[in-house]
Amino acid sequence: MTTTAQNSACDLILFGTKGDLARRKLLPAMYQLEKADLLCPQSRIIGVARDEMSTEAYVELVLTNLNKFLKEPLDNAVWQRLQSKLVYVQLDLANEQDYHKLTAVADINQRVPVSYFATPPSLFGAICKGLAAAGLAQEPARVVLEKPIGHDLASSKVINDQVAEFFKESQIYRIDHYLGKETVLNLLALRFANAIFAGNWDHNSIDHVQITVAEEVGVEGRWSYYDDAGQMRDMVQNHLLQVLTLIAMEPPARLDADSIRDEKLKVLKALRRIDISNIQEKTVRGQYASGFVAGKAAPGYLEEEGARPNSKTETFVAIKVDIDNWRWAGVPFYLRTGKRMAGKLSEVVICFKPQPHNIFHATYNQLPANKLIIRLQPDEGVEIQVLNKIPGLGEHMRLQESKLDLSFDETFKSQRIADAYERLLLEAMLGNQYLFVRRDEVEHAWSWVDGILNAWKTSNEPPKTYQAGSWGPVAAISMLARDERNWEE
Repeated sequence: MTTTAQNSACDLILFGTKGDLARRKLLPAMYQLEKADLLCPQSRIIGVARDEMSTEAYVELVLTNLNKFLKEPLDNAVWQRLQSKLVYVQLDLANEQDYHKLTAVADINQRVPVSYFATPPSLFGAICKGLAAAGLAQEPARVVLEKPIGHDLASSKVINDQVAEFFKESQIYRIDHYLGKETVLNLLALRFANAIFAGNWDHNSIDHVQITVAEEVGVEGRWSYYDDAGQMRDMVQNHLLQVLTLIAMEPPARLDADSIRDEKLKVLKALRRIDISNIQEKTVRGQYASGFVAGKAAPGYLEEEGARPNSKTETFVAIKVDIDNWRWAGVPFYLRTGKRMAGKLSEVVICFKPQPHNIFHATYNQLPANKLIIRLQPDEGVEIQVLNKIPGLGEHMRLQESKLDLSFDETFKSQRIADAYERLLLEAMLGNQYLFVRRDEVEHAWSWVDGILNAWKTSNEPPKTYQAGSWGPVAAISMLARDERNWEE
């Protein structure tokens, strides 16, 4: 997966180029790729939107957004190279004839068309049809699809069918930006490059696993959109289940796209169903009330701008997941995610089984179990909690918990940690699918999630209230307490 400035030339066709995702993430990511000399000099970035605008005005708009959203001063030499690649095309996404405007700037004989759909999924079908009409759908052309792909299994199949009518599966790149995070990718290295973990990664050594994705923010002015989705669809169906599959999958035969995705799919197929018969035992859903986050007053979900007072949409989810296979028999995976929580935190905690015999009982009544903590954000890194002897003289050996801490910022001081979208855009342009989600993965994830959503709907119980600035409903703590376990906080 070596990358150089001599990578194949691409036409990155950015649909929805004036939207929030493009302004905040995609265009800054292209700047960083240019700065790293990873874009072919002949590549083009073709911004597409409905508004009338000249390429000159588009260049000025991109510059304004880079100055606003980059976390560093703009390098003028890099900007000069990047702006020479920028082109703007105005078209109506619903007008098939308009797509022929793209052929004036996109040259499929010289550059690979990579179309990025930063648009609502309801437009995916129309865009694919237009690209095909303009001759921009045949191989080696690729399309990159932003989530969410549907709101349940049935709707995801409709969207995937619309795209599949014009593009083969080998041409389709479904984004889950968590798969581009450095620490998520490091799960593969930790598990399969280190014998100390590879040989102790099953029910014989591991007691349970916790995956937490906590946000301090609320719905940020998107109440109507969020209320149709909820935390289950917005976070669990994609991000948390993708992380779970990387933790739980069997070693792939090779480090290629289908070998990795085949093993992830096996995990999704092995997830024990959750339905009306066990929904109370296995899940907790919550909704935040007013409180304080980082010392500032925060409104409740039903008090946010545009809110409907009778909404039962969940802003918090906790799930006890069982994987029915030999490796993970009897090892629960606890998933937790929510908005307006006590801190911003994304991490995986692997809790190992305690030592079966304690020879240090004179000073340590019960030996705590070792933990492997993978911090996805913030402060990306890996931490191992172990017991060490406290230096000193005395009759008894005294122990204390210590941390072996691999902080990416400290260990790799001279190397900038790339944003997830930088990596994913680069891999899409290179034609590497290993960080993207295959259709059968999406559909098996939706099938499992639909069982939970349908059970919640059948039970008709409202979500449990939790105060903004807390770690969620008390019921989530009780779910682990019943198993004599605690959340890592």
